[in-house]
Amino acid sequence: MSLDTLADEITKQAKGEAQSILDEARAEAKRIEEEATNESAQTSSAASNRAERESEQISVEVVASARQANQKRALIARREELESTWEAAREEVSSPKLAGRKKILDSLIKEASETNSDMVLRPVKVDRSALSKSGFKMGEDIEGLGGFVLESKDGSTMLDFRFDMMLEEAWKNTLGEINRILFKE
Repeated sequence: MSLDTLADEITKQAKGEAQSILDEARAEAKRIEEEATNESAQTSSAASNRAERESEQISVEVVASARQANQKRALIARREELESTWEAAREEVSSPKLAGRKKILDSLIKEASETNSDMVLRPVKVDRSALSKSGFKMGEDIEGLGGFVLESKDGSTMLDFRFDMMLEEAWKNTLGEINRILFKE
């Protein structure tokens, strides 16, 4: 075998081996690329799914939070309306021009007369003149929307005939109806 032939043969084998190595490298690169593409797709899909779940959860939480905030505002508005109505009722009852005030006071005096006439009548200032003819000994004025209290001479017993107590009782007894009227429930 000649040297040229041997060199050609070595070159041919080297080219074949190089081609084989290149083919293997290309195949390995293709496999690595496919693996990386698959892994990237899986990671992207997992991240997308996680982001979607988190977005849905945030959406649910935002809606729930908005509902809760709306309910809170509605309850605050209702409370303010009830307080306003309560104050309006108190103003109306405390007014000296309340329709039927004299009749209410006469009724309370009649009820009080059935207890004990030895007691001292302590009127709310606005009703002092109307109660002065009651037959009871008059004492000092007391605070209130109207009416009076009867107090024993030693101060140990007190009977309350003030409008405050009657209004509070009426308010408690009709609060459901007040809510229905104010809030159309």
